[in-house]
Amino acid sequence: MTVSPRIAIVDDDPLLRDLLMDYLSGQGYAALPCDGGNSLRALFASSPPDCVILDLVMPEEAGLDVLRWLRAGSDVPVIMLTGTDAPADRIVGLELGADDYVAKPADLRELLARVRSVLRRRPVVIPPASAAPAAKAQDNESWFGRWRLDRARRRMVDPTGDILLITGAEFGLLCAFAEHPNVILSRDKLLMLSGTDPGEVFDRAIDLRITRLRKKIEPVPGDPAVIRTVRGHGGGYQYLPSNGPNYGR
Repeated sequence: MTVSPRIAIVDDDPLLRDLLMDYLSGQGYAALPCDGGNSLRALFASSPPDCVILDLVMPEEAGLDVLRWLRAGSDVPVIMLTGTDAPADRIVGLELGADDYVAKPADLRELLARVRSVLRRRPVVIPPASAAPAAKAQDNESWFGRWRLDRARRRMVDPTGDILLITGAEFGLLCAFAEHPNVILSRDKLLMLSGTDPGEVFDRAIDLRITRLRKKIEPVPGDPAVIRTVRGHGGGYQYLPSNGPNYGR
């Protein structure tokens, strides 16, 4: 039996919550209403959702603070609802680890498309019992500094077995780099390869996501050795692979 993805709708406006619940339920999702950060925490304590739609402006606790809490311990996809289309709101949210955004008043079909997109990109850890044989798994592995991208299990892991928390958007970018080592990739190309429509995001989205990735994987984020910025010819980024864990220069 197919289980419907569970979508948490976090907004203090009951009319908007009901509207989004009715629409997403009609599209086959299990819509879960939350009137703020506390109710979302209670939901995570009982049964974490597969995606969170998060209003950034709420009276009791700001959406950005809720996002910080989420990213401290979860890679669940987060779509921001912003009251204005101001770039500052989007930039701060993406820097904190949001996967996407929709400006209010939300177009329901656009919101549905973005929900489907982030769910497709979400890293899913496959239990060890269903893992591929080791020799085959190696074909799906690439090293990013000390971290190994295991595409078969859709995760980042270091030699000690620690798992790095990454979002679905970050996983998509890592896969794009892993499939094109040493190749200079433009921002538009990275958006396409990572499964994001270049027409659906603003021009700094890739820069912000790579900045966030560098903070996680680079020995010195301000002087990157794994994902290099290439100047000129429109600009772009280049992944410099290693053959094993690389803890420094």
